[in-house]
Amino acid sequence: MKKVLIITYYWPPSGGAGVQRWLKFSKYLRRYGWEPIIYTPENPEFPETDLSLEKDIPEKLTIIKIPIWEPYDFYKKFLGHKKEDKIKAAFLTEKKKNPFFENIAIWIRGNLFIPDARKFWIKPSVKYLSAYLQQNKVDAIISTGPPHSMHMIALGIAGKLAIPWLADFRDPWTKIDFYKDLKLSSRADALHHKMELTVLKNADAITVISPSMAKEFELTWSRKYEVITNGYDAEDLLMEQKITMDKTFSVAHIGTLAANRNPTVLWIALRELINERKINPADLEIKLVGRVDYAVMQSIEETGLTAFVKKTDYLPHDQVVLTQQESQVLLLLINRTPNARGILTGKFFEYMSSGRPVICIGPTDGDAAKILQDTGTGLISGFDDLPAIKENLTSYYQLFKANKLTIETRDTEIYSREALTKRIAEVLNEMVEKHTH
Repeated sequence: MKKVLIITYYWPPSGGAGVQRWLKFSKYLRRYGWEPIIYTPENPEFPETDLSLEKDIPEKLTIIKIPIWEPYDFYKKFLGHKKEDKIKAAFLTEKKKNPFFENIAIWIRGNLFIPDARKFWIKPSVKYLSAYLQQNKVDAIISTGPPHSMHMIALGIAGKLAIPWLADFRDPWTKIDFYKDLKLSSRADALHHKMELTVLKNADAITVISPSMAKEFELTWSRKYEVITNGYDAEDLLMEQKITMDKTFSVAHIGTLAANRNPTVLWIALRELINERKINPADLEIKLVGRVDYAVMQSIEETGLTAFVKKTDYLPHDQVVLTQQESQVLLLLINRTPNARGILTGKFFEYMSSGRPVICIGPTDGDAAKILQDTGTGLISGFDDLPAIKENLTSYYQLFKANKLTIETRDTEIYSREALTKRIAEVLNEMVEKHTH
């Protein structure tokens, strides 16, 4: 077995999307000749806690934890949040904002904490791991970001100890959708770009999650980028619970629903279909599982759909899998941002494995649209295409009324977590081989 050190901020009991990718790779890596060793903070600021994910941690896995200091207590106090409140991703807020304090907090976050609020863990980690790795040899290092401080830790040790390094980007860095909202000074912006370029130049291999993301990085630094998408774990579906389909025409969104993902056109479409008597209001249920931005709830209220909403703040992952299989239709919303074409969320692949039809709203020429069409997972319409959204909803609703709402997917196996882990192992093998010659 070759050994690989994986530097990751997110690890169980952390919940949310950030933890799944490397938890699942770690689960299957031994099958392909690699023994993972996890390096993660002892006391991180998690978006959610999900104990159900602990079952995926391989037996006798080495997990190294050292404390991290993060400035979030100050940040929460400044914004008037409670100490136990969770820090939300992507500027999501569930209450009406105080623009003045929010703007100052965003400025502080963007300009003082570069590349992110975990920057204070870089130096202690480089020091600790430099000593650890001299005593405990590994064949490769992996860093996964965001937070991109994880890449800076790997940068600090990989070159010094001559260990091949794979940098994995679950999201872009300077091209992430909220980068422009960080209120960066020209100095801070230059520093972000400089750090990003250093990682792109120095990592021995780089993995990204979509073809469009690879093209965007190509513009920053031309080199080989391996596209390894997120995926689904077939073992998650082998649950004991019996699946009981919703009796309602349930349209379910699972995961964080931030303001830049708010599908105002969908709420209008549903309202019009009810008014036109094409959907019986007694049948409709809008299921929102996860944190929902205040702006989204406001648009739902403005279109008179609040009575149809069933909201659940958070579900453990095993319950999420069950909810997806029980829902009639799953809602995939692409962020309305300049990099929308390249957005391929982990949720998409879990939707795919549920066997339920997907309604997607996003760019019809994007990466998600292509996979959706290639696999027969569902229907897509553009951000503002009200007639197409109404048509997609109507066709699924009519099938629901006829008790025939099912889909036949094809060629989805390549997106299983195990198949994707095999590809990660191939990248690691190739990288190590190149490094030794």
